Amino acid sequence: METVKWKLDPSHSEVQFKVRHLVSKVSGHFEDFIVRVETEGDDFTTAKIDFSANANSINTNNDLRDEHLKGKDFLYTEKYPRIIFKGEHLKKNEDGNYELQGLLTIRDVSKRVFLDVEYGGLEKDPWGNYRAGFIVYGKINRKDFGISFNMLTETGGILVGEEVEIECSVELIKQVQETINSLQQKELETA
Repeated sequence: METVKWKLDPSHSEVQFKVRHLVSKVSGHFEDFIVRVETEGDDFTTAKIDFSANANSINTNNDLRDEHLKGKDFLYTEKYPRIIFKGEHLKKNEDGNYELQGLLTIRDVSKRVFLDVEYGGLEKDPWGNYRAGFIVYGKINRKDFGISFNMLTETGGILVGEEVEIECSVELIKQVQETINSLQQKELETA
C-alpha cells in the first residue's frame, strides 16, 4: 500500500490548553507548532505522528503570565525550547473516533499519555485537495513533567491547578506524489 504524507494546515489548526487558577480556568495556546503524519493509504490506524511545539510561542493573552510560564518555574523555554509528542498507536473505536497513545516530552521528561481523538472526516476541498480533520483532547498532570510550582492562598487553596486540559484541532492536507516531488525540487533549487 502507498505511504501517504499529510501536511498541517496551520490556518485551520490550533493547540489549546486550560489550567485551573484559584476558582476559574485560564486558557492559552501555542502559536508555533508542527505536525507530521504518514499513513498507509487513508488508514489512520497506521499513522506515524510527530508533533512539536515551540514552547516560547505560548500565549495566554497576558504578557506577564506568558513570561512567567516561559521561565524556570514552568516550561523553562531557555533550556527546553520544544514540547514533543510522538504517536505510538492510534486505535479506531466502534463510533469511528480514535484513541491515541504516545510519548509526550516536556522539559526533557517523557511520559506515555492517552488522548481521545474525534475524527471530523475526509473531504475534498474546492481546489481538489483531500483534507482530514481531527480534534485531539485529554488531560495531563504538569507535575509528572517536573513542573511543580505552586503557591497557597490565605485559606489554604492552591493558586494553580496540577491538571492541564489539552484540546488540539488539526486539519491535514493529503500530499499527492506530484506535490511532494515539486516541493522536493524547490528545496533543491533553494539549497
